[in-house]
Amino acid sequence: MTTSRQNGSLYTNIQTNIATIEFGHPASNSFPSKLLERLTKELFTVGNNDDVAVIVLKSEGERAFCAGASFDELVAISNLEEGKQFFAGFANVINAIRTCGKLVIARIQGKTVGGGVGLAAACDYVLATEHAAIKLSEFTIGIGPFVIEPAVSRKIGVAGTAELTLDATSWKNAYWAKEKGLYAKVFETLKELDKEVDLLAQKLASYNPDALSEMKKALWEGTENWNTLLAQRAAVSGELVLSDFTKKALTKFKK
Repeated sequence: MTTSRQNGSLYTNIQTNIATIEFGHPASNSFPSKLLERLTKELFTVGNNDDVAVIVLKSEGERAFCAGASFDELVAISNLEEGKQFFAGFANVINAIRTCGKLVIARIQGKTVGGGVGLAAACDYVLATEHAAIKLSEFTIGIGPFVIEPAVSRKIGVAGTAELTLDATSWKNAYWAKEKGLYAKVFETLKELDKEVDLLAQKLASYNPDALSEMKKALWEGTENWNTLLAQRAAVSGELVLSDFTKKALTKFKK
């Protein structure tokens, strides 16, 4: 089941030192700005909770993991400030995952597009089903995946990011994502995925929390400039979305 709430849903369940954050939206688990803000705040809240050793990030339902940022909001952008704020949404979530202090496991059950790929790439360990294909289609509407690029390139390299970005109309399957390093493991069924997510989370939660914290720092070493970098990238995208090319490309999506 998935939520029917227009602004989406966000729930956190904490058991045996494992915090499971689950988000949902009726439009293929896409993110309106308010839901991105809620997720950003929740990651910091859970990250500061001494009773939490590890975070599991998942989405509702059995189909799409995340369709990226809200397309309705994208179409409605009318000025540069709105554009910057819109694209800063995923920048803030990525930086929250990066700096929350806890290792984050992503559970990817289905297709992932745009900002959703960036969300997966920002997580420290990603488990997926073979239905979890990915695509970066931003070029088709005249923008680019500039905000999420640092996170994606960090996981799959510049060559992989170029292939994914420039072939903007094609899906890459889950095994491609595993080969490139985005996914750690791929499973045939959702049942197998959930079993492995639970097992891994329990193992991590049993380890020395200080060691987990230091490992988090080590994994993200060299990204200290991302608050500034991703804000700059959001400004680039915010300007491009106002271009004549993109306005024309988006006209067919306006209600």
